[in-house]
Amino acid sequence: METYVDVFINADGAKISTIHNKMIEMGLKPTIGEHDFVYNWKGITTIEEEIRFIEFIQDKLRGTGVILKFVTLR
Repeated sequence: METYVDVFINADGAKISTIHNKMIEMGLKPTIGEHDFVYNWKGITTIEEEIRFIEFIQDKLRGTGVILKFVTLR
C-alpha cells in the first residue's frame, strides 16, 4: 500500500524547502506528477496505523501553515 500526500503551501507560512526537508525526514519520498510525496507501507496497513502516521505528520508540520491531502491506495 502507498499513501500519497499533496501539500498546499500558505504564502504566509513556512517555505517549501523547509516543508520538503521535513517530509523527507518523516520517510516520505518526493514525487513528480499528480501527488507531491509518497509513503510506501511495504505491505498492507490498517486504518489505525494510517491514522497514527497522519497524526505524526500533522504534529511535525504544526505551525507551518500547510494544508495536506492524503490518499492511500492498495
